[in-house]
Amino acid sequence: MNAVSKQFEVKVKVIDDQTNQPIKNARVQVNGFVTNLSNTQGVYLVKARVNDQLIVEHPDFETVYYTIKSDEDIKISVEGFSNSDFSSRKSNYDLYNQRIDSANFYKKKDIEKSISFVEKALKTNNSRSRNANTYKTLADIYFYWKQYDLAISNYKISLQIDDNIEAKIQLANAQFLANKNDDSESTYNELLGERLSDYQQIVVNEGLGDVFFAEQEFTKAENSYKKALSIAKNNLVTPKITDLNSKLADVYAKKGNLQKADNLYQNSLKLASKENKKRAIKEKTKVADYYNQSNRYDDEIKLRQQTLEEAEEIAEEEASEVINDTINSQKINYKIGNAYVLKQDYDEAIPFLKKSIEEADKKEDLEVKKDATRRLSEVYATVGDYDKALKSYQEYVTVVDSLYVRKEQEIQQAKRFSKKIADNQNRIASLEKDKELNQSKISLAYKDQQLTRESNKRQRLIIYSLITGFLLMSLLAYFMYRTNKQQKLANNLLALKSMRSQMNPHFIFNALNSVNSFIAVNDERNANRYLSEFSVLMRSVLENSDEDFIPLTKEIELLELYVKLEHNRFKDKFDYSITINKNIDLEQFSIPPMLLQPYIENAIWHGLRYKKEKGFLQISIDKKNEDSILISIQDNGIGRKKSQELKTENQLKQKSKGMSTIKKRVAILNDMYKDRVSVEVSDVLKSGEGTKVELLLKKK
Repeated sequence: MNAVSKQFEVKVKVIDDQTNQPIKNARVQVNGFVTNLSNTQGVYLVKARVNDQLIVEHPDFETVYYTIKSDEDIKISVEGFSNSDFSSRKSNYDLYNQRIDSANFYKKKDIEKSISFVEKALKTNNSRSRNANTYKTLADIYFYWKQYDLAISNYKISLQIDDNIEAKIQLANAQFLANKNDDSESTYNELLGERLSDYQQIVVNEGLGDVFFAEQEFTKAENSYKKALSIAKNNLVTPKITDLNSKLADVYAKKGNLQKADNLYQNSLKLASKENKKRAIKEKTKVADYYNQSNRYDDEIKLRQQTLEEAEEIAEEEASEVINDTINSQKINYKIGNAYVLKQDYDEAIPFLKKSIEEADKKEDLEVKKDATRRLSEVYATVGDYDKALKSYQEYVTVVDSLYVRKEQEIQQAKRFSKKIADNQNRIASLEKDKELNQSKISLAYKDQQLTRESNKRQRLIIYSLITGFLLMSLLAYFMYRTNKQQKLANNLLALKSMRSQMNPHFIFNALNSVNSFIAVNDERNANRYLSEFSVLMRSVLENSDEDFIPLTKEIELLELYVKLEHNRFKDKFDYSITINKNIDLEQFSIPPMLLQPYIENAIWHGLRYKKEKGFLQISIDKKNEDSILISIQDNGIGRKKSQELKTENQLKQKSKGMSTIKKRVAILNDMYKDRVSVEVSDVLKSGEGTKVELLLKKK
């Protein structure tokens, strides 16, 4: 058991998080002690200890659970209290709470008036949680007036509308008091699976123990009471520790373990004496009844005399509550007198029985007066005082007649009372016809809402699953796309490298053929010069062979050197010119290396070389627009068609491979770099003579 911690007062403020205004009419409880009244600043005062659980309930927000850590003030901020739905019904807010407060105020005074306020509350346009709270209030009223069947019915309606732990606990208790033990046990077992506060766990296990005790399943009752007692001790819930010690004592008494029963009754007496006098009187009365049943009359008399002294000390305004609990001086005197009778000490019994009759007469307690008068008559007859016995018996008969008349009156009053309650309940039921309160329809409507919520929940789950699946598929598609793109890029790079590796030997082979032609005619000087210039060209070509793009200025330098070399070899076959628009900023453009060379080579070797008269090669670079330039390679050779006719079969294959390689290279580069290069080849003249290559190059 935890060390006893000091109890302190805690200020609890419940506010709306949007308006910062205090929320009134909340139900604030700690260990079963409830307050729903705040001061002018909206502060609720509760007594608690460290680790006690604070529960804050209200019809317009979800129940808040909070473990108290110190005596510092607690501020609970409620989200969404002033939402649009609340604002639309704000005008009804104070009115609704006033009606519920009035219903609770009159609950113990005037059941009809109390129920009338419930009717008014139900007629307003309320939220689901408010309707549930209203039916719970109605059930609480019936519960107080011991109309347990009606209480059960209304607790069930409240729970159908909106689940609430307190309503379900009250339902289980009402079922027990209505002797519907199986239903009560079932409800309590359902509650054990709910999220309960420490105090609620005590109440539920205690209630389950009461059901088992009533069913004479004493071992189960013992286990339930022990669970409740353990939680009560851990959380220092003193009133419940007292109650549970007493109830466990009842169990052991029923099981015949009187030593354990005695020890627990003594514990309960000590604990009750530390609470207050009224609680102490109740417990002493209960233990005295146990002594009576055990034939321990001396112990019973001693305890009842203590009870009598304490009852007389209670102030008159407090004593009324004691009377309601059937713990009163006339009854205590009667039981003391009866104990003396049972131990055959008749002289001691007579004064207590007389005192009981006197007190009962003053307080018009005919039940006790009847029993005490009958008992006194029996005592006089036993001791041989037959005159007094006869007189007492005659008084007994008179009391019985008076009691009979009163019972008849009470029966008639009970009938009228039952009729009033039935009328009130029927009025509430009649609200169905006016569509302002239709209990069955509300039940069906909220069941439908629950089914709709479940359906929506399943639909949301399916939608979320589809969205998740879609996202996963999208993610997978993205990764596949990225992988494919990377693979494609790798393949393109490999293809470009392969194409460049094919073009370089082709170019070198043609160049060496040129050197060979110089050597064949013993032109050593031109061969050396050609090799020197060719080596410069080859060095540049090899340096750029791994690049996808090089600066346009570099490509022009290579072209100039290449055309110069070819012109040295075929001086008698063609002249050439290279013109560049001065307005072009060549530094802003880049071009794939060796892209133009094959077109120039084709123009010289397959167009100009076969021309009978001297031909001309024109290379020009002009500005197309701000973002692109046009590179033109034009010759006046024999043309593509004539050149095709002059070629051998082997040359045709090589030509086809060379040109297809260039096309593939351009296509790959455009795919990689967003269409930066486009090439168009056409005949210069309609007769087919001359060839023109136009290459459009965009900025890098």
